[in-house]
Amino acid sequence: METQTIKLQATDSQDTERITGKEAIIRCLLAEGVDTLYGYPGGAIMPVYDELYKYQDKINHILTRHEQGATHAAQGYARVSGKVGVAIATSGPGATNLITGIADAQIDSTPMVCITGQVASNLLGSDAFQETDIIGISTPVTKWNFQVTKASEIPEVLAKAFYIARSGRPGPVLIDITKDAQFAELDFKYKKCTAIRSYKPVPKLNHSDVEAAAALINNAKKPFIVWGQGVILGKAEAEFKAVVEKSGIPAAWTILGVSAIPTEHPLNVGMVGMHGNYAPNMLTNECDLLIAIGMRFDDRVTGDLNTYAKQAKVIHFEIDPAEVNKNVNADLAVLGDSKESLAALLPLLDTKEHTDWHQRFKDLYQIEYDKIISEDIHPTKEGLTMGEVLEGINTVSKGDAVIVSDVGQHQMIACRYAKFNHSKSNITSGGLGTMGFALPAAIGAQMGAPDRTVVAIIGDGGYQMTIQELGTIFQTKVPVKIVVLNNEFLGMVRQWQQLFFDRRYASTEMVNPDFVAIAKGYFIDAQKVTKREDLAGAIETMLASEGPYFLEVRVEKEDNVFPMIPSGASVSDIRLE
Repeated sequence: METQTIKLQATDSQDTERITGKEAIIRCLLAEGVDTLYGYPGGAIMPVYDELYKYQDKINHILTRHEQGATHAAQGYARVSGKVGVAIATSGPGATNLITGIADAQIDSTPMVCITGQVASNLLGSDAFQETDIIGISTPVTKWNFQVTKASEIPEVLAKAFYIARSGRPGPVLIDITKDAQFAELDFKYKKCTAIRSYKPVPKLNHSDVEAAAALINNAKKPFIVWGQGVILGKAEAEFKAVVEKSGIPAAWTILGVSAIPTEHPLNVGMVGMHGNYAPNMLTNECDLLIAIGMRFDDRVTGDLNTYAKQAKVIHFEIDPAEVNKNVNADLAVLGDSKESLAALLPLLDTKEHTDWHQRFKDLYQIEYDKIISEDIHPTKEGLTMGEVLEGINTVSKGDAVIVSDVGQHQMIACRYAKFNHSKSNITSGGLGTMGFALPAAIGAQMGAPDRTVVAIIGDGGYQMTIQELGTIFQTKVPVKIVVLNNEFLGMVRQWQQLFFDRRYASTEMVNPDFVAIAKGYFIDAQKVTKREDLAGAIETMLASEGPYFLEVRVEKEDNVFPMIPSGASVSDIRLE
């Protein structure tokens, strides 16, 4: 990224002060409104931690139990609050442990600033103790990164970091700061970055494109909307809802887009993708106009691109020009911020209902309900199902909870069945599919939305990848509710092994510890449910708890998630069993 000219805006009128680089870092964070950050101390970042000690009344530092946990917590905080998440770590292994969370934030467009310590500048390139080239390592998975070797660079670089992280299509930024730059002095005055030459975060809206889109929408007989997280990131929920309601177009969501409008909205027809709902997947290949809003045509959504919506014209509303025509060719691209684009579109739309077209969705939903949904959420078999656990949570939470899910079968079940009344309510790892995401992300989400109930839905496999973050919950007393759906398998991998590898369950069966005992070892209230008659009461007890709570539910070992589109198959080849 070319960054030759940076426009800066003063945030205060004070004169410059002579302070150290380590203090400048804290002052920059405060100027950006940072009140919470997640991290783990170590040698190369110790000067900053020493300064943090002096600012404990202004910045709440959360000591996670692993640097990966710090990034996921920062992600959860950012996703639910709409602010920039901040994570901090030392050099070497501390910095490299951030990479998974950074990569997750990059593909899921999460605004995050990571600050890492580095060995002194005179030692760079010498293979000094705990030296790694974190700039080289992180370049493919950051929106921008920079190594600071002089204290005088700190204010300008951090101002730029926050601007890049939050502007346009958000993403993670990493700033690596040498130890000598932290100790050295500078003349400090902070100015927020407001623009960077050659970096255009939001394309200028072309109103002729909006008019062309409106004409296509008004003339369509079977229009279909698929929306993604771009609606939420653009804070365009109200504009989107108005467009959907005026146009009368059935709308389906990607897993990161869910909750932009309530799941019970009559024009919300469900989830698209590999384990999405039957109707929106099937009718993707029957619509005459596909309107994609703030989504990137991920392969888990499209299946076989050679058969995806070939009968339809495609309109792509998108903020990132790189996503247009990358996977699916658009007949018309409307580039710009979703809030501005949809606001411009709304008055140009005809008021319609598309009654017959809607009935097609209702008919196919009934097929899915009869074959799958009914047994998932109201099972008649002996074993407990993941679906009935989600339905029980819906009953008590009434759709007002934030659901943070990990990756696997439980994730798809949570996305399919959780009910949401409010935006920014579904927090999950989408594009990277990071097991271990949910527990630390739920910590951040609870801190980002302290007045809301946060429920983490986790499988027994992913839970054990970041189980150490129970220590963070114990220390902070953050009232996260943790539900582990334990089937004693790496369930999604096992499902694929059953369906495509002749039930050769290679290295997927889990021999698990006593999860309840572990939770109680961290002084977290906990219980285990193995019988259906105990489930509703356990969920009520959990959600009524004022503090953190752990609930293990033993579910059927070989239960599968359907519908399912096999990898690489057409969206029309969706399997119901």
